[in-house]
Amino acid sequence: MTVTQLMTKQLVKLQLDGTTKDEIMEEMIGLIDGAGGLVDREQYKQALYDREREGSTGIGFGIAIPHGKSDAVKHPCLAFGMKHEGVDWDSLDGEKVKLIFMIAVPEQYAGNEHLKILQLLARKLMDETFREQLLTVRKVEDVLQLFETFQS
Repeated sequence: MTVTQLMTKQLVKLQLDGTTKDEIMEEMIGLIDGAGGLVDREQYKQALYDREREGSTGIGFGIAIPHGKSDAVKHPCLAFGMKHEGVDWDSLDGEKVKLIFMIAVPEQYAGNEHLKILQLLARKLMDETFREQLLTVRKVEDVLQLFETFQS
């Protein structure tokens, strides 16, 4: 499994419109729903917010990885959005978030798939050069290419 198997052009938005965490979450849920990844948008949203209440998914370095496991998800997928101005996400390091990755996983794949996706992302996002390159991307295709070519 690779990031580009989970993330299609429909799941990438280079300039998110929302100005708050809730608006961004709603916008990204819309990406996943619009790409046909959800059976029930509200049920998936509830799973996301249940996870967020356990602790912020703002992991630092300007990155947030909200994720939800739910029967409302048809198949594992990954949405990506950027907010160049940053948005407050209650991140562990107190910094605003610019790179948001939303993971959607069906409940039956919860443990294994979910952890694999987080592991794939973490490997790439730990690299400062990769994060910087991601922030300079101007076309959706370039995001997918960057994930495809950047080997960890």
